[in-house]
Amino acid sequence: MNMINPSKIFEIYESENRKRIFTKNITPGKRFFNEKIYHEKDKEYREFDPRRSKLSALILKGCQNIFIRKDDTVLYLGASHGYTVSYISDIVGHSGFIFAIDSSARVVRDLYFLAKERKNIAPIFADANAPKEYGDRVCLADIVYQDIAQKNQAEIFLKNIGNFLKNGGYGILTVKARSINVVRKPGEVFKEVRKKLEKEVIIIEYRTLEPYQIDHCMFICKKRIHSTME
Repeated sequence: MNMINPSKIFEIYESENRKRIFTKNITPGKRFFNEKIYHEKDKEYREFDPRRSKLSALILKGCQNIFIRKDDTVLYLGASHGYTVSYISDIVGHSGFIFAIDSSARVVRDLYFLAKERKNIAPIFADANAPKEYGDRVCLADIVYQDIAQKNQAEIFLKNIGNFLKNGGYGILTVKARSINVVRKPGEVFKEVRKKLEKEVIIIEYRTLEPYQIDHCMFICKKRIHSTME
């Protein structure tokens, strides 16, 4: 195994050839997804697989800043079984927090067992398309992260940003082209989503995720700061 070094991205580590990335495990001795574990200089690292996580794919496609930092509060929409959630848990650390929302009772059950070990995760069984369902269970977030396979992905994302993202906060959106339109070319779908986003947020990063994730792209957006002055 090559030496593990800090990358340019906060709380992300990389192999010497920069082809593999890792997070520092905040629950040493425990793994949850049969991920590969490495030990170096009394630290334990979890390999972050780009074929299992779009966020990992985004980083390995050359993204220089994912804007998720230690101590951040993250609203994660479409948390599923918690693979990516667990790595964001490492990134934000014990003083950060993740509200992990999913509409599947089965995966929220899995999230519950993950959260028993990782105290910075709160599983929430709710529909991300209806923010009022969980508005009293979350707080304003530094990051809104979404990975949902629904036709109205962009609308769900913007709705949650409007309700829960702090001024100047960042939104990270995974777009699944085939969930929006199975006939149109993915590139056309991505352009359409971009137009919708640009009406309300500032896009600061855009990348497709091939070869790790087919027909997917990701946007990183910044919420515009609204002045209280007229």
